Amino acid sequence: MNTVQYTATQELVDLYNGSKEVYAEDCPDFMNEKREAAINSFAEQGIPWRKVEDYKYTDLRQAFQNDFQVYPRYVKQKVDLHDIFNCDVPKLEATVVLTVNGWYYQRNKLVENLPEGVILGSLQEVANQHPELVEKYYGKLAPVDTDPFAALNTALVKDGVFLYVPENVTIEKPIQIINLLNSTDNTFVNQRNIFAIGKNAEAKVVFCDHTLNDKYYAANNLVECFVDDDARFSFYNIQNQHDEATNIASFYLDQGKNTVTNSGAVTLNGGIIRNNIGIDISGEHSEANVFGLSLLDGKQHADNFININHKVPECVSNQLFKNILDEEATGAFSGRIHVYRDAQKTSAFQRNNNVLMCERSTMNTKPQLVIDADDVRCSHGATIGRIDEDALFYLRARGIPEREARLMLMFAFANEVLDGISIEALRGRIEELVDRRLRGDLSPCNSCAVHCEQK
Repeated sequence: MNTVQYTATQELVDLYNGSKEVYAEDCPDFMNEKREAAINSFAEQGIPWRKVEDYKYTDLRQAFQNDFQVYPRYVKQKVDLHDIFNCDVPKLEATVVLTVNGWYYQRNKLVENLPEGVILGSLQEVANQHPELVEKYYGKLAPVDTDPFAALNTALVKDGVFLYVPENVTIEKPIQIINLLNSTDNTFVNQRNIFAIGKNAEAKVVFCDHTLNDKYYAANNLVECFVDDDARFSFYNIQNQHDEATNIASFYLDQGKNTVTNSGAVTLNGGIIRNNIGIDISGEHSEANVFGLSLLDGKQHADNFININHKVPECVSNQLFKNILDEEATGAFSGRIHVYRDAQKTSAFQRNNNVLMCERSTMNTKPQLVIDADDVRCSHGATIGRIDEDALFYLRARGIPEREARLMLMFAFANEVLDGISIEALRGRIEELVDRRLRGDLSPCNSCAVHCEQK
């Protein structure tokens, strides 16, 4: 472990050791019992950097050289965040809850009109009210032994969002969880979210990540998601933070038999973004669709790390990830499909396509297949290139100015990914935001009254 890595790691370990009682405060035993082993695992692994195989394209040491504050107790906001932040997807008609700096916002509007039996609220609060329910899921998917940020999250987390959908229940409206970072200090945030979707149930969750001022932020936001037999679930993460924010977004999913899931991330803006997506297909006749789109410029960096495990026969997975990089932006894609020995008749497909708008931009891609079964259909492919000059010439020959022609080609390239968003109002709004982003409009995508600057 080098000096920079050791120093940043030790400071976080010391932070936990100096405040153990505070981290245990107001949390049930089953959460607290995992903290000690988790912090020890983090201390052993350390802040990951390029010498760590799973992080070979992303050095996170630099992000943790800032002097961050960590708040293990809820800090009341001086303003009502509902007054200063209004999501501008007006036709989404979602059930909206806010989190602020990793905590379920105490002034959230009352959640109404959810079907009987559905639980949606603060992870800490629900864990204390229904410990037997939350304990069934908490920490079951987070890879504490192999990923240092899963370990750190388990050691330092206090709150997040808990969603439980009983069997045979369909939630018609999407659940929109808006994760806000808003502090007077540079802040490091840990948030844990659990989504449990019962048998033959259906739900959609939209994550929206935003910064409300120009402080330095690091967010370590982890989701554990359980989709029971015959259920349907969709998860979309829309990332739009300023250039000095580090966002480590981890989504771990286990799906039972006859299930269909859709999950993905659209990165509109941010400084350092690491998306961890891990999916275990544990039930037969199931389907997992995973997508991602990143629009990067300046010195932004986005790393999508995907791991799909086909554990049983006759299942399907599809991966589609695209990146558009300009200026000195850097991107990475690591996609791994593991077909287990007994997972015969698996169909698994993976594609990563990237467009470099500038000679200074860089993309690393690493598609992987590990196939231990012999009756499968699997493929993977990756491309890194520039705009199709023949297509550009075709459009210009029909009188379209070069800039508009380039924008049209880039939007068509990105739109294939956006087609994977099944919520029509959200897809339309994201298409508009992508168009604005491609045109160089870096203004926030919300109707926020703060109007923080995008650095």
